[in-house]
Amino acid sequence: MSEVAVKLTGRLSPRDEWAADGCPIAGTLEVIGARSSFLLLREAFYGCTRFDDFARRAGISEPVAAARLRELVDHGLLAREPYQEPGKRTREQYALTPKGAEILPVLTALMDWGNRWLADSPQVQLRHRECGAAVSAELRCASGHAVAPGELDLVPGAGSRRRR
Repeated sequence: MSEVAVKLTGRLSPRDEWAADGCPIAGTLEVIGARSSFLLLREAFYGCTRFDDFARRAGISEPVAAARLRELVDHGLLAREPYQEPGKRTREQYALTPKGAEILPVLTALMDWGNRWLADSPQVQLRHRECGAAVSAELRCASGHAVAPGELDLVPGAGSRRRR
């Protein structure tokens, strides 16, 4: 077992005292847990707005794209907006909502992990437009300190319930 796992296991022992009902990780996966949902959100962050482009760029079938886009709209991560090309009928495109935009750190963390552990060399990287420096996900506390996994305590929130 790694040093991080040992530290986390030791820190999480009070977890046996409360139930994980309503777990935010489980709830998030209910909303965006499908691989295709993550890929569609990735494409939205890359600037994609039109249905055909979403399906093609994400490498998924149109029926799957339609179902996942509908779910992302229903959950408020994307919004449909009308657009019309000259001489054509009005159609809908998709745009990230503020709620959807808050998923970016999650996608950035997945990209960081994949670039580190799966790729021989990064396929894409995020860069700060202003200075050109690499961008990555990082854990920070509300006071602004960088936090390592071994420095975390898991505590029950207001909505948790004690085990019987």
